[in-house]
Amino acid sequence: MARKPARAYHEAPTRPAPQRARAELEFEEATVLGALFGQFDANLVLIENRLGVFISARGNRVQIEGGEDGVARARDVLKAMHQRLLQGQDLDSGAVEAIIMMSAEPTLEGIVSGDDGSPPIMIRTRKKTIVPRSAMQIEYMRALASQDMIFALGPAGTGKTYVAVAQAVSQLITGSVQRLILSRPAVEAGERLGFLPGDMKEKVDPYLRPLYDALYDCMPPEQVERRLASGEIEIAPIAFMRGRTLADSFIILDEAQNTSREQMKMFLTRFGQNSRMVVCGDPKQVDIPGGPAMSGLNDAVARLDGVEGIAITRFTVADVVRHPIVGRIVEAYEGNEP
Repeated sequence: MARKPARAYHEAPTRPAPQRARAELEFEEATVLGALFGQFDANLVLIENRLGVFISARGNRVQIEGGEDGVARARDVLKAMHQRLLQGQDLDSGAVEAIIMMSAEPTLEGIVSGDDGSPPIMIRTRKKTIVPRSAMQIEYMRALASQDMIFALGPAGTGKTYVAVAQAVSQLITGSVQRLILSRPAVEAGERLGFLPGDMKEKVDPYLRPLYDALYDCMPPEQVERRLASGEIEIAPIAFMRGRTLADSFIILDEAQNTSREQMKMFLTRFGQNSRMVVCGDPKQVDIPGGPAMSGLNDAVARLDGVEGIAITRFTVADVVRHPIVGRIVEAYEGNEP
């Protein structure tokens, strides 16, 4: 009998197939199912694509199949979405994306139900309720509610300024502060500013537009205009802060990386009784002459890290909560820095 030719390869050990799992959810409140599933089940399709599971919905029952981890995360995501709708909050594609992203964190259940039975973490304003959209936003919201001075550092799209404005509006509405003061440096405030038409307010408004946008998103326009006229809300460049003591106020400095060391020291020492101050900026996006080495934000963080009463929240590209492409853009630029 002829011998069989020897094998020219070695057989790799057989790997066990990934463990498959199945979960079923039943929702009693049928009135929110349309918003939960999305138009043409768009929300379910989004979860399927992100987590690699298969979801089938029949009536008020949802069945999830796939890998163990994906099924567990999809179940938590659907529960969080359902709870959000029951609390009267909006559920757009951005919110669904954020919940999916946070499902990888062990804190998701704590956001939905609150730690130790406490209420969920949220900020209520006249127009909407803001909940954390990333794990770091949980820490940030807690700091905003408990610390006197907060530094929020990180790239664009992480919600640094927006969440701070929402917290400020919430405290203004409830009366825990009497004024809301929003400021930022006008980086091109020299000769170029003088060429803009109009009075001083019209000259500096273009630099402060992001703060106006956040305000109008949290309050009805007529209330914003009324409070601006009465002085309850003040929006001004940082140069206007010199010589003042800001008591009973919620103070926000945006784009703080573009302050000088002298400006930052001046601004921080405006802090008064019964006030809260938030300083937001991206240490990697410094536009002033001298770059990061001359940034008042970088200098202040180095000096004040660990000081009692001061919290520092550091966001990363993983915390970007705008369109997913924004996170990829930030990551691409940071990965190719000289």
